[in-house]
Parts: sequence; C-alpha cells; structure tokens
Amino acid sequence: MNTKEKIFAFIRSETVLFIAIILTIITCFFIPIDKEYINYFDYNTLICLFCMLAVVAGLKSVNIFELISRKMIGLFHTRRSVIYALVFGTFFLDMIVANDMSLITFLPLTYIVLHSTKNDKYLAFTFIMQTIAANMGGMITPYGNPQNLYLYSYYNIETTEFFSILLLQSITVAVLLYICCAFVKNEPLKLRTNSKIIINKKILYIYSILFVFVILTIFRIIPYLVTLAIVIITILIFDKKRFKQVDYALIATFFVFFIFSGNIARITVIKDFISEFVVKNTLLAGILSCQLISNVPTAIFLSKFTSNYSELLISVNIGSLGILISSLASLITLKEFLKHQPKGFWKYLIKFTLFNTMFLLVLLIVTRL
Repeated sequence: MNTKEKIFAFIRSETVLFIAIILTIITCFFIPIDKEYINYFDYNTLICLFCMLAVVAGLKSVNIFELISRKMIGLFHTRRSVIYALVFGTFFLDMIVANDMSLITFLPLTYIVLHSTKNDKYLAFTFIMQTIAANMGGMITPYGNPQNLYLYSYYNIETTEFFSILLLQSITVAVLLYICCAFVKNEPLKLRTNSKIIINKKILYIYSILFVFVILTIFRIIPYLVTLAIVIITILIFDKKRFKQVDYALIATFFVFFIFSGNIARITVIKDFISEFVVKNTLLAGILSCQLISNVPTAIFLSKFTSNYSELLISVNIGSLGILISSLASLITLKEFLKHQPKGFWKYLIKFTLFNTMFLLVLLIVTRL
C-alpha cells in the first residue's frame, strides 16, 4: 500500500479524527500556537479515558461482554426490552461514572447483543438513544457530567438545590427515551450462535479490579496518576499485548477537539458575541455556545460572565444535545458505530441530529414553562 492509499485508508477508518484535525488546523490560523494551549486540555479526562479504554479492551478479550449479552437476552427475551435495558442502563450508570465512561462501558455490550441476534439495523438507533441517555442521565448529579462538577464547585451550589434545578429536565428525558424505544418492534430475540464461551478467570479478575480502580478515580477517591501507573504496570506484567487494542484514535480525537474548543473560545468575534448575549439570555447563550465549543468549555467560559448559575447549569446540560460536537462524549459513540458500520456515517449523522434536536426543543419548552 502506497502513501496515497494509506492516507485514504486513514480517512475512511478515522473520519471523525480527520474532520477534527481539519477544523482545528483552521482555528490555528486565527489563534496561533502559544503557551495558552497547554491550558486547553482536561488531563484528568484524558487519563481516565485511556485507562477505561485499556480496561474495556481487556474485558472484551476475556469474552465477558458476550457472556453478559447472553444473560441479558435470556432475561429480557425481546428486542424492545433488551434495548430498554441497554439505554436505561447507560442512563443510570451515567449518574455514577459520568457520560463518556458509561458509553465506553455499554457500547461494546450493545453491539454484541444486537449483532449476535441479527439486529444490526437497530444499532444506530440504540447508540443514539444511549448517547442521549449518557449525556442527560448524569445531569441531575454534581459528578454526573464534567461541566456539573465545575459549576457545582465554582458557584458553591448547595447539593439539595443542585438536584432540584435539573430534576424536571431529567424526568422529561427519561420519559422521551421510553417513548422513543417503545416504537421498536417487540419480537423475540434469538442468538446467532450457541458456541461455548470460554472465560479466562485470572485475566477477568485482574481487569475487574482495574475497572474498580478507574471508577474510584472518576469519583476522585484515587489520584489520576496513581491509577494510570497501576493500569500501565499491571497490563505490562499480565497482558501487554492489550495495549495494541486501545483506541488511541479516540484519545487523539478528544485531544484535537480540546484544541479546537479552546481556540474557538479565544476568537474575538465569537467571544464578544457570546459575552454580550449571555447577559441578556443565559439559557439560550449557553445552548448556542455548546453547539460551537461543546458543553465543558461553555461552562468554564460563560461562568465568567453571569451569576445566573441555575440557567447556566441547565443550558450546558440540555445544550449537550444538538449537533455532534456539543458534547465530546458523542464522539465516542460515533467512533464505535463506524467501527462496525463504516459506510453509515451520513445516515447516522442525520438520525443523530434529528433525535438530538427533537430532545433539545422539548427540553427547552419544558424549561421555559
């Protein structure tokens, strides 16, 4: 394969990363590289992302997801009930481990369940519902999403008040997810194969313990660098070939989008427009800003311009809906989807945008009532 063929192969396999690189290069013409770039990155998120990807790769290697998928099929029996379980499993896990980690945990399981029962045509729909569930499920808790944790600390919001601010929106999302999944045809599920699943218990125990370490790190109980060292050393000793299966392109995509978002927030025209608008309408300003620079940078950026933390908190959560870059966690789903259906990018993008826009409009109406 010559250089030209390698480039086209990269673009086909890593479409999201390629688009992110192009967009970021464009912003670099407006904001040349300087010392401020170092402040763009959420290093804790990148560390957790790497650790979770490594651990999930290890868990996949011991066939634990196949085993769980068979248990789920045996427990729920039908297509609709299994999709309900996958979507709401993501929704509630997000309240504990944050959106990106809940997606990394559930998406591989979703693919195995649907693929093994010949339901691949429902993959895009289920992934999109799970992405919405992941972005919205954690909005009710201070640690469910990164932007929540920042605003909770920045404004010193009381915990009980924090829960009350987004309770209505959280309930609304749960109802909408239930209604959307109700349209899935409810047919019995049949496994494609009944081959015996072999589990390497030693490796399973190792990765299960590492998974607990990552979860505790997300809760900030264990320092990020400590967990990073433990994960790297443990895998080097027991399963070093697993490093080859880590999705480094996804990490690179996050890395590049951090630069893109940071640069967009420093472009004067955009910055002036947002800062002027936020004083007049914090809610709409936050939602629009999320569509330009995603939710976490919006929370950090707009917090400097308003004391209306209630509307800002709502905006950076429901503003995670909309277009693809409004929440970087959405990139995880797209990347996983293209891994299994590489020719489905545009159909997925259209469905994703339509469903997200519908949810966003309903939540905006509910908020304004």
